[in-house]
Amino acid sequence: MPEIVFKGKEYVYNHHLGVPYRPLVADAAKGVGAPDLSGNLVIHGDNLQALKSLLPRYAGAVDLIFIDPPYNTGNEGWCYSDGVNSPIMKEWLSTNPVDGEDLLRHDKWLCMMWPRLTLLRELLSERGSIWITLDDNEVHRARMVLDELFGEENFIATCIWHKMDSPKNTAEHFSVDHDYVLIYAKDAAQWSLNLLPRTEGMLARYQNPDNDPRGPWLLSDLDARNAYSKGLYPITTPTGRVIDGPPKGKYWRISKEKFDEMNADNRIWWGTDGNAAPNIKRFLSEVKDGVVPQTIWPWQIVGSTRNAKTELLNLLSSGLEHEIFVTPKPTALVERVLEIGAAPDSLILDSFAGSGTTAHAVLKANARDGGTRRFILVEGEDYADTLTAERVRRAIRGYAWSGTQRETLMEEKITLTQFKKAAEWLARVDAIKRAEGLGDDDGAQASLDAATPVKRKRFDKIEVKVDEGVLRVEGVRRISEMAPGLGGGFTYCTLGDAVELEKLLSGEHLPGREALGAWLFYTATGATLPPAPKGAPPHYLGEALDRHVWLVYEPALGFLKSPAAALTLSLAESLQAWGREHDAARGQAPKGHLVFAPAKYLSNQQLKEHGVDYAPLPFALYREA
Repeated sequence: MPEIVFKGKEYVYNHHLGVPYRPLVADAAKGVGAPDLSGNLVIHGDNLQALKSLLPRYAGAVDLIFIDPPYNTGNEGWCYSDGVNSPIMKEWLSTNPVDGEDLLRHDKWLCMMWPRLTLLRELLSERGSIWITLDDNEVHRARMVLDELFGEENFIATCIWHKMDSPKNTAEHFSVDHDYVLIYAKDAAQWSLNLLPRTEGMLARYQNPDNDPRGPWLLSDLDARNAYSKGLYPITTPTGRVIDGPPKGKYWRISKEKFDEMNADNRIWWGTDGNAAPNIKRFLSEVKDGVVPQTIWPWQIVGSTRNAKTELLNLLSSGLEHEIFVTPKPTALVERVLEIGAAPDSLILDSFAGSGTTAHAVLKANARDGGTRRFILVEGEDYADTLTAERVRRAIRGYAWSGTQRETLMEEKITLTQFKKAAEWLARVDAIKRAEGLGDDDGAQASLDAATPVKRKRFDKIEVKVDEGVLRVEGVRRISEMAPGLGGGFTYCTLGDAVELEKLLSGEHLPGREALGAWLFYTATGATLPPAPKGAPPHYLGEALDRHVWLVYEPALGFLKSPAAALTLSLAESLQAWGREHDAARGQAPKGHLVFAPAKYLSNQQLKEHGVDYAPLPFALYREA
């Protein structure tokens, strides 16, 4: 398979392996509800390091990833700062931020995306998928990277989001009205999508003019262009008219035997007079419960960039206008992604969280159908609290908002002939204003017949404009409402100090037991740390496929230098006995044991006799205090 080559690839190819593990640190004051690292998360920190921090808990557990990375347009001002130890990368840091004049901006973008996509793939479950929004600047390079990392056989589709609700007349050439949504599965053979519900318009097409007891039906062509050896035969209508065969260049899509069978079962429609060309009746009761998603997504269904900005302004209108994100995505867009690609219990990750649209969409989906979807957002910028998390807080609790509502009162296309009647149009506009109690001439309004009740003003003002040859009269009102909360909660996190070998060895930094345990379990087994069973001994970490994992550790120098921190014969015997009892209760063969501890007082022969593998913690037990 062809591979993409770019400057710096050799340095970032395995860079994710050297990214330090930094445990998640909950900030209870900034979340909603009790802190819970297994629930909804908003993480403030570098997204590459955050993805590494998620591995011990969520490797292979994320069902859907939606990301909106920098499009690399040359105007975004993003920086490359992954700390890769090479002269090329260090030189690049001196030219940050990346702009349109940077001749290596595409290489830098690829260097930034490669390790992140690598870790995102590790986090995906076997039924998982990744959805990425991009434009023409990098979409073709992204396809090549994704083909290499995910496998081109796992490419699902490229969807077109029609994001503009009107053309951009300031465009140099074409008004670019669309973005792309790239979709890859972790394993296309195991991935399946959800069908979309039928719209009212689709359902209205199903009718039942012959009162068939099987219910409403829709006509389907009997003929097709695909060649079919049994698809050339004459048909006689109920009135006796003979149809020699299908239209020229076409074939009946079923054999004569199948046709006769369907006709006998009243599945062929001959028209109301029984003399029309035959068609097949497709019953609503027999078709799939939904429709297959299409790759063109119109803004009327999934929102436009204008919709997204208005939505965010409404939600954050209370004093946060300065924080408004430049390019938010509409909630309806992410809702469509979830509708197609997620189950009601899915875990959804967005590592370029921005304005927090993904969390908002997850909360709305759960409120709508009672689902238990969870979200993890990662945002590295300073607005992670004041914008990203604040949006989630307001979506959960509800928020007061004020905005503008518009109602079209008149809309007419103005031709040259009609333009000559300008006085008539102006009179109609004036009549609308007076009818709404907003006439320009207060005296004229006062002189209206006293017997005619004056309408209560529905609008604050009437706006009249001509846009692309259309005269539009709109009533405009300012409103203030309280949007109800969607419910739920989340934990706000930052990234703790890195768990580094030399610092653990010197005692300079001792991580918490939970954070160290999760990381050691993942590195030793490749799996996420499961909850410990009830009644488990104090040093027990968790159960892997082939062994039980133990950690003798407390983040205190006094404990680590004491005999209590060593793997002793009595400890080995007790954990072996507990393991046998636990395995027997589950009807499984006895498993071995992996024990992390600062020291051991057992010989290798004794360890083998007790089924124990010992892994020393990198701590200098006898270091001078």
